[in-house]
Amino acid sequence: MRSRVVAGAAVLAVVAAALTPVAAQARPGDPLDAVNTFIGTQDEGNTFPGASAPFGMVQSSPITTHYAGYLYTDTAIRGFGHFFLSGAGCWEQGGLVSMLPTTGDVGPGAAFDTSQAATFDQAKYAAPYTHDGEVGKPGYYKVHLTGYGGIDVETTASTRSGVERYSFAKPGPANVFVNVGQANAKEPVSGSSVRIVDDHTIAGTVESQAFCGGKPYTTYFTTKFDKPFASYGTWSPEGGTPGSRAAQGGAGLRGAWLTFPDGGQITATTSLSQVDARGADGNLAASRVLPFDAVRAEVQRAWRHELSSVDITGGTPDDRTVFYTSLYHAFLQPLTANDADGRYYGFDKKIHRAVGWTYYDFFSLWDTYRSQNQLLALLKPDRARDIAKSILAIHDQGGWLPRWAYASQETNTMTGDPVTPFLVDLWRFGALRGDELHAYEALLQNSREIPPASSPFQGRSGNASYQANGFVQYDPNFPKKGQDIDPAHGASATLEYALADCSLSVMASALGRQQDAKQLAAKGRTYATLWDPSVTDRGFTGYFRPKSADGSWYTPADGPYSPQGQDGFHEGTAWQYQWLVQQDVPGLAAKMGGLANVGKRLDDFFDYSDLVQDPAKTAHEKWVVGPYDYYKQFRYNPNNEPDLHSPWMYTLAGQPWKTSAVVRAAHTLFTNKPNGATGNDDLGTMSAWYVFSALGLYPAVPGTGNFALNAPRFAKSVLHLQNGRDITIKAGSANGAQLQYVSGLRVNGTSSDKTFVSLEQLRRGSTLDFTLTGDAARAAWGTSPSSAPASPCAA
Repeated sequence: MRSRVVAGAAVLAVVAAALTPVAAQARPGDPLDAVNTFIGTQDEGNTFPGASAPFGMVQSSPITTHYAGYLYTDTAIRGFGHFFLSGAGCWEQGGLVSMLPTTGDVGPGAAFDTSQAATFDQAKYAAPYTHDGEVGKPGYYKVHLTGYGGIDVETTASTRSGVERYSFAKPGPANVFVNVGQANAKEPVSGSSVRIVDDHTIAGTVESQAFCGGKPYTTYFTTKFDKPFASYGTWSPEGGTPGSRAAQGGAGLRGAWLTFPDGGQITATTSLSQVDARGADGNLAASRVLPFDAVRAEVQRAWRHELSSVDITGGTPDDRTVFYTSLYHAFLQPLTANDADGRYYGFDKKIHRAVGWTYYDFFSLWDTYRSQNQLLALLKPDRARDIAKSILAIHDQGGWLPRWAYASQETNTMTGDPVTPFLVDLWRFGALRGDELHAYEALLQNSREIPPASSPFQGRSGNASYQANGFVQYDPNFPKKGQDIDPAHGASATLEYALADCSLSVMASALGRQQDAKQLAAKGRTYATLWDPSVTDRGFTGYFRPKSADGSWYTPADGPYSPQGQDGFHEGTAWQYQWLVQQDVPGLAAKMGGLANVGKRLDDFFDYSDLVQDPAKTAHEKWVVGPYDYYKQFRYNPNNEPDLHSPWMYTLAGQPWKTSAVVRAAHTLFTNKPNGATGNDDLGTMSAWYVFSALGLYPAVPGTGNFALNAPRFAKSVLHLQNGRDITIKAGSANGAQLQYVSGLRVNGTSSDKTFVSLEQLRRGSTLDFTLTGDAARAAWGTSPSSAPASPCAA
């Protein structure tokens, strides 16, 4: 008999910032009404509240003091920018072409004194605002500026345009400031230009730095107003010049002001292009410059279509809001990168054309390969196919596969080999149909080789040691081309390489490359080279440990090696990374002394005994709760990517009931509040994790197409697939405010003790009917040795 910790009547503590009473059951309705775009705009969630189309090129959102654009606790808005990422972690995140409506005279000695350059610093002319009446919904944002006599600002968007409507309470002349020399905080602008085209139109450029210390790139814009402006001027680092039609130069304050004789209501439509000015003009023309309400109606129809791919029943109103906001965040990126005429700026610095498909850019692969990629591939296979085609286009033009692609350049941000599981999963989901061999050869090159020094791509920079010795050496001083380099995080890079090679072995086998498959599967077990059986911590023996280039174990200068230290691991410790071996659970269990000991380590990792007594307190106080608290940790970090799959390690190790408990506890961190995101949302990755875990299934092992199961949060969920079939997930007694466990499962009417379902089962249209219990002692489901999926790279 196996032992269990019984939850009994343990109920999740209702967190003040989280859940409404369970009695208030949500009912199916318009998913747009459920979304709250302010979730994640506080405490480093780094989302933005403004308007965007699904996967849109252009956004329209407010800028305050934060590097991601908007911080909910700020009190003034500097402008409304037109390019944002959702949930990214580095400083350089856009806010380009910032516009703010104002009132007051502009000229020498006037309210806006053109003789003083500082007059045109957006931090100085920013408008105070109120949260009263502020609205954040898919495709629509509204706020009341309390300065300048009172101005209502509304924003909406189409795929390649952002639209603002300014409603001035104060009669008389009104201005719009167009700032091209400044952007979000900590986003360097190294050059800019602006020119008056006619009395309705302005255009220009912004040269800004790419993400995470990347190289500068140029964005072109064109803005058209629905009313003529009567006067204008431009500013530069020397001050303002009334009547000037153009300004250009390097870094520094720069922009234009436009004065409308009778403010009233003014609408501005802005299009961007990374190709050229013609691209921005063409994107504007393709948007048809419709009235504001028509654009809003059109984009909200698009969002309704996207979000209606999942219907949920049950839960509280807050549950419903958290779920649909998470789904919304997962559908914001990657971003459309080709212009309306199909042209896009490639990684070979040449212009290409996408004909009959959409070219996407801005790929945070270290994050998205773990959850968001699979969610899109399952629900949006047409987009997934274009995403896969875009990744291969990057390879064909640049010579190598990307890691963190941003504005047609490789930033070499993060470590490991995320593109391999990313592309292999897209293959597994059918998104590479017709391009399988093309993709495989690119992946094999990436797996075995290293880009030359002349290439801007870094690739697997630790491959020399990895291929020869089975590990990436730990060398924090290894030369790098970008922010990160694999040897600086040699231990975690080794684990990431091994996971990636295992996933590629699955693809190789399916393509008939059996020798490759055998070799890659063996590479999938190279994690073992870093297992040091002599290290002890918290009563457990054996941990992953970095090795130096000569193969010796790394020991820090100031003391013995600790698996809670930061050396050799990227944004985590050996405690967190010990679970990044989901491709070979039997091998990992043997290292840890058997499955029983795996369970004991997991119990300590999640603080399971306390969790079942008070799940919310454990999640908020015992787990890693700071967004950047990566090191000196031995607990689960639900705020960062290395740990995302770890709750399902219980399931893979034969204790699935504990997976359900951990997931329910983690859900308390996702709330209907501005601080209701866990760490950076990382371009929808954390949101996709929530969507999957709330549905009751998770893609824990890349390349396999298997989804590990857990207790669903909702009584019923229906996923409408593009092939016309539905996945129906039932859990009639589901109650998200309690710990619940799976006591039984019927798949298409037949009882199943399997703790996973396959992609093929789901794609055919399936009904998963869970029986839940609040008593862990009655949750024997899925505990037989044959219940868990086989590890793809077990020896």
